[in-house]
Amino acid sequence: MHDDRKLTEARLERVLRERVWPAVHGPSVPLEVSRWDAPGEPVPAEEGIAAPHTPAAVGDPWGPAWGTTWFRFRGRVPQEWEGRTVEAVLDLGFDANMPGFQSEGLVHLPDGTVVKGLNPRNAWVRVPDGADVDLHVEAAANPVILGDPPFQATDLGTAPAGPDGAPLYRLVRADLAVFQEQVWELAMDLDVLGGVMRELDHGDPRRWELLRAVERSLDLLDLQDVPGTAGRAREALAGVLASPAAAAAHRLSAVGHAHIDSAWLWPLRETRRKVSRTAANVVNLLDDHPELVFAMSQAQQWAWLQEHRPDVFARAARAAKEGRFVPVGGMWVESDTNMPGSEALARQFVYGKRFFRDELGIDTQEVWLPDSFGYSAALPQLIRLSGSRWFLTQKISWSQTNTFPHHTFRWEGLDGTRVFTHFPPVDTYNSELTGHELAHAARNFREKGRATRSLVPFGHGDGGGGPTREMLGRAARLADLEGSPRVEIQRPDAFFAEAEAEYPDAPVWWGELYLEFHRGTYTSQARTKQGNRRTEHLLREAELWWTTAAVRRGADYPHEALDRLWRTVLLNQFHDILPGSSIAWVHREAAETYAEAEAELGALIDRAQGLLVEPGDGVVEFNAAPHDRGGVPALGAAPRPAGAGDTATAAEDGGFLLDNGLLTVRVDVHGLVTSVVDRETGREALAGPANLLQLHQDLPNQWDAWDVDSFYRNTVTDLTGVDALEPVDHGLRIARSFGDSSVVQVLTLAPGSRRLDVETVVDWHEREKFLKAAFPLDVRAETSASEIQFGHVRRPTHTNTSWDAARFEICAHRWVHVGEPGYGAALVNDSTYGHDVTRDVREDGGTTTTVRLSLLRAPRFPDPETDQGEHRFRYALVPGAEIEDAVREGYRLNLPPREVGGSGTVEPLVRVEGAGVAVESVKPADDRSGDVVVRLYESLGARTRAAVRFGFPVAGVSAVNLLEEEYEDAPELETDGDGTAFSLRPFQVVTLRLAR
Repeated sequence: MHDDRKLTEARLERVLRERVWPAVHGPSVPLEVSRWDAPGEPVPAEEGIAAPHTPAAVGDPWGPAWGTTWFRFRGRVPQEWEGRTVEAVLDLGFDANMPGFQSEGLVHLPDGTVVKGLNPRNAWVRVPDGADVDLHVEAAANPVILGDPPFQATDLGTAPAGPDGAPLYRLVRADLAVFQEQVWELAMDLDVLGGVMRELDHGDPRRWELLRAVERSLDLLDLQDVPGTAGRAREALAGVLASPAAAAAHRLSAVGHAHIDSAWLWPLRETRRKVSRTAANVVNLLDDHPELVFAMSQAQQWAWLQEHRPDVFARAARAAKEGRFVPVGGMWVESDTNMPGSEALARQFVYGKRFFRDELGIDTQEVWLPDSFGYSAALPQLIRLSGSRWFLTQKISWSQTNTFPHHTFRWEGLDGTRVFTHFPPVDTYNSELTGHELAHAARNFREKGRATRSLVPFGHGDGGGGPTREMLGRAARLADLEGSPRVEIQRPDAFFAEAEAEYPDAPVWWGELYLEFHRGTYTSQARTKQGNRRTEHLLREAELWWTTAAVRRGADYPHEALDRLWRTVLLNQFHDILPGSSIAWVHREAAETYAEAEAELGALIDRAQGLLVEPGDGVVEFNAAPHDRGGVPALGAAPRPAGAGDTATAAEDGGFLLDNGLLTVRVDVHGLVTSVVDRETGREALAGPANLLQLHQDLPNQWDAWDVDSFYRNTVTDLTGVDALEPVDHGLRIARSFGDSSVVQVLTLAPGSRRLDVETVVDWHEREKFLKAAFPLDVRAETSASEIQFGHVRRPTHTNTSWDAARFEICAHRWVHVGEPGYGAALVNDSTYGHDVTRDVREDGGTTTTVRLSLLRAPRFPDPETDQGEHRFRYALVPGAEIEDAVREGYRLNLPPREVGGSGTVEPLVRVEGAGVAVESVKPADDRSGDVVVRLYESLGARTRAAVRFGFPVAGVSAVNLLEEEYEDAPELETDGDGTAFSLRPFQVVTLRLAR
């Protein structure tokens, strides 16, 4: 028999595209159109509906970038259509291939009631029988930022263009049309069978069975009368559609979904509208499709919906109680997990879980992070301490170098906690349930023979939109179809429960889930990262001192203000804001938000400390760090200690010598640190010139703000030119210029300090360059230790395997430590996350381990002005450091002492005993009972015994989870009158609730 497969497949594709789909909407009549162009930012619906509209017509241009046009569409259903299904078809100028990334609309009735959203794959509105039609559409002219070709520099993301900007769109269609259900059903039959057919092996008889059935159906279809012949064309397909799937077919749990980036190629204000449009679509779809289950993460987005569209929120909340519109994620936003600090990552769970409990009555069990850029090894413990059981992501499938070996596994965190985890093998969180996607999921699933099921999130996403009736049509046909995996629409918690029961011996993956991609996100948009780091530490201080003031002075704790500030910080940790991968508008707004938060937190801290000091002419020093500092207790305050002696600064061979009796530091004529000697041991810390600024070319192959490709290291320029080199108090000032930029550094060796501090101010005007600061250290280190949340991880410094080589850029919080037995060094910082660590063997046989901080990048997309302007960084070298020294100095650099005029001491609320035990937060209980909550952790990676001594009367103490409730597996406490003692495993987090 001749092979006519390609001929029939091409025929199917054209007939579907050009004849069947266009015939879904049959006879039509035009709608009357009028419009009002909002002059600035979006307005409330009542204002947009009541505004004076002017006549308009199909073909009219509309919408400057980020503008809003309110369209009014009016008409009447023709009498002869009575009894037929009628829809308004409203094409705002959509590109069908870009749902969520361009113009969108939200449909209202004249009274303001929300009907549904409009997007390029969902441009219809069902009209009641015999009704007059009067629809108001809030049309958003969102520009296409990620165009074709992609990653091109554009100013469209900088700010609103305003009403005088050039229109981006043109109204294409505004009709009432008959929805021809049999044609739509035929389109779905052909779509599904064609999709399944193309994925089957050419030698599979089922492929040919489907091919012949499609051929017969197309022969029976009159292309000049598609509606009249659709029924008989469907009859030719009924037999192959009824053939059941094989007994061993893979099982797919399909969950409706709409991944909505809380900010990315659009600002936060537009995300609020995206959430409303998507949620309106879903609740509308739920009315007609009782089988649909839709999962929406991010408590922040639910809160936006509640605030801005309470009518839609009420419908979603009702559906949530029915288990159909399901909150997932248990976090405030789908945050980045590499860079948020310890307490902030914990609060992501606290604020998210509490919102879902309080507002929806639902305790979410699955942590849902499909799109974050790698996953911290601290997460499993925090997931379990939040009361959740399961974890889902998809992003690891983007790794460039190594294929992750599992799709379902148990993820073990740095403390030993394990969480049942799933990566959907469909390799997308925006599935449309196509034959190709589902066949890929089944082929790709790595647990074959041990497990039989995976999850597929379906619905338009990134910019939202959600499921469509076409996706549900596919799901219905694929529930039990030969040649395809079985598809069942299912709640995510039901999937996880069944998958875990089926696979109790799932394999274990230990440690971080490092994404071998998007490594530039540790550095891009330095101001955003600095704002995050600063506000995290200011929040710690504000909570500590106000809790102390509440206990010591009976002060009223500012719950509302600090809750609001926490939510602000948590929102800006979204996985395209904190990583620096959003448009300029987002980052300029973040900078303003951080500045406001810092000012408010500073004032709050001042007020609390003012309540705690006594009147007097002295100076009281407050120490918010978890370690004593110069006679000032951790978490307390005392009169300022007497100052130590001066640091000598002397010229030597044109360079300078800094010596404070603890360290001797030599700086050459180029302003490079050439020697750091520990006076106690005589050990030289350096293996070459340190604090060496290095500049690289930085044009990744794609995803500019996201990526740093390994070839950036092939070329480097050492910045050794000096414009000025002069002594200052306790140190040196060095000025340099390069390209269009300049840098001023102040090296300080403070009296009594065992670290060399560097303050760097860069006036940065480079393009597509990468600035690093290098410290070559004389240690033979096989691994580096990097601080993460509630502990640290070790990563190889060598490149033995492809997994090791892929970690050429790593994330660390306040410190990186390298060492050999008996000696090490730490590099601590106040706002840097990106680092790299390399090693080399010198001619003398010694090993140089070089630690570099990644200071600045200058990508052009999506923000062409990324990081242009002035930046200030602080970092320090701590020679002779062990891990405990790195932990201590990291806290100290980020929590400098505060001096307040007055007298007296402020006794800490708690004192902690135990090697490596660090207090992360002291705060009031969330229930406002007046109880005090203390969160601490083991920081060295060792088993230890801890004791917490109370500095105020305590009626009782209990170990609680992140939600401040007692839980299974809590440590056993041995409590007496003035304290409690307990054991900690390595990196264990313990939260104590102290009843007053």
